[in-house]
Amino acid sequence: MEEYQPQSMHQAQQQPGSHQVVKAATAVTAGGSLLVLSGLTLAGTVIALTIATPLLVIFSPVLVPAVITVSLLILGFLASGGFGVAAITVLSWIYRYVTGRHPPGADQLDQARQNLAGKAREMKDRAEQFGQQQTS
Repeated sequence: MEEYQPQSMHQAQQQPGSHQVVKAATAVTAGGSLLVLSGLTLAGTVIALTIATPLLVIFSPVLVPAVITVSLLILGFLASGGFGVAAITVLSWIYRYVTGRHPPGADQLDQARQNLAGKAREMKDRAEQFGQQQTS
């Protein structure tokens, strides 16, 4: 079985010259194309910003309150939807708990209720003892 060995620098130099030239030409073409595209994008951004800035300054008394209003509306609808989903989830859990389907967390709720009832009985007994001591 032959083990895989990465290509070393010596082996890379043994490749035919035409193969290395093609690799270099491809890399230069791809890099140059990306560099030109980057420059065009930067130039387009600067031009668009130059054109849009006066418009934004002129319309800012209208745009800023409009953006704030739309943002508040969107946040309100999202919050309302989130609260609605939470309410439906809670009601579904309560329904499953009441009908005996044992939803997740029912054991902890039962244990907490038992602990609370035990503490309430303990406090009631202490209050009765305290009341009996006061009347004696």
